[in-house]
Amino acid sequence: MLKKLLRQPVAFALFGATAAFCTYACAYAFRKSITATTFEGMAFAGINYKIWLITAQVLGYALSKRIGVKVISEMPAGQRALRILQLIGLAELALLAFAVVPAPWNIPFLLLNGLPLGMVYGIVLGFLEGRRQTDAMVAGLTASFIFASGFVKTVALMLIANWGVSEFWVPALTGGLFVVPLLVSVYALTLLPPPTSADRLERTDRQPMNADQRHQFVRNFGGGLLAFIASYVLLTAFRDFRDNFGPEILKSVGITNPGIFTQAETTVAVVTLGVMALLQLVKNHFRAFQLINAIMIGASVLVGVSTWLFQQGSMSAGTWFTLVGVGLYAAYVPCNGLYFERLVAAFRYVSTVGFVVTLADWWGYLGSVGVLLYKNFGQPSISFLDFFVYAAYGLSVGYALLVGVAYIAFARKFAQRSVPQAVDV
Repeated sequence: MLKKLLRQPVAFALFGATAAFCTYACAYAFRKSITATTFEGMAFAGINYKIWLITAQVLGYALSKRIGVKVISEMPAGQRALRILQLIGLAELALLAFAVVPAPWNIPFLLLNGLPLGMVYGIVLGFLEGRRQTDAMVAGLTASFIFASGFVKTVALMLIANWGVSEFWVPALTGGLFVVPLLVSVYALTLLPPPTSADRLERTDRQPMNADQRHQFVRNFGGGLLAFIASYVLLTAFRDFRDNFGPEILKSVGITNPGIFTQAETTVAVVTLGVMALLQLVKNHFRAFQLINAIMIGASVLVGVSTWLFQQGSMSAGTWFTLVGVGLYAAYVPCNGLYFERLVAAFRYVSTVGFVVTLADWWGYLGSVGVLLYKNFGQPSISFLDFFVYAAYGLSVGYALLVGVAYIAFARKFAQRSVPQAVDV
């Protein structure tokens, strides 16, 4: 019955988007609950304890992306579900160790928590790419980390406020609440049939890539890829800072309601999901790629304009935080699949989108680590709010310029049609 239902394009897209959304939302519960804690009054070597924890976790996540460039690009389809469960299981064990081992010796366990989790997104993306319904399904996947970021914080804060759970135990217990939904969601992903011949004809065949093929891809798209990754470094660092220190930013403007995260991020997720899903209607791949670039540039402008209005007193703090989130994620979401999905399809380049998304993520999270080190260790006197405002203006201008440069490079390459096809493996 289900197999017959999944032959229907709309049902297939809804099922795939839901399974991906739930899987990655559950995965977030094993990583992002630490951002809801404050460890107020705790410090190590004169630095706020949470800063050490977030820095360690993001560093582990960045290293995971570097490992994932090889692992994800070479992973056979039949191994994906098991690998997701293994990686998240290791992350939960690290959180249990973090709760048991006394401070400050438990800091390295946050690095070990981030180390496996950085590969989960690329593996989930592998279930979805290369299909006629990929745009809609990836929209669902990317909406998950917007919604889950706020939802997981809310769950964690409720464990602290309503149940008196120690901040050291909150991450492990939050993850534990999502084990069963995770198992169900991953199983649902395994029920998706492989791409059909019609999918491959329209979206190009997607195959694992060895080292030579990965290097060839980078050489072929070097100029545009370099500018895009530079823009993505700015975007990831800004997004991660907002995500990790959202409670501190909002507290500084008088907002302490735990539900604000779910409210704000749900609004952001719905708006972003709607915009991205509409791209499914655009059949011409390069035209869709052009629209994606326009959306990303417009989104960065929204970040700057809303921040200026907030500083002028023309916008409330809650509305500003939400609109910055809309702009941020309208730019960030396409980078996590749709941007390269349409680029690969337009050039008909046999490859895997998981590889290039993970490659961009590697550099993006390195940039995030750099920003954390600069703000928290180099400029600790700057408040989280002031730093975030300055970063919003920098992102608005720098990101738009770099995305424009990347688009020009890709457009020239497309006009020349000189990119050789990768060898099918």
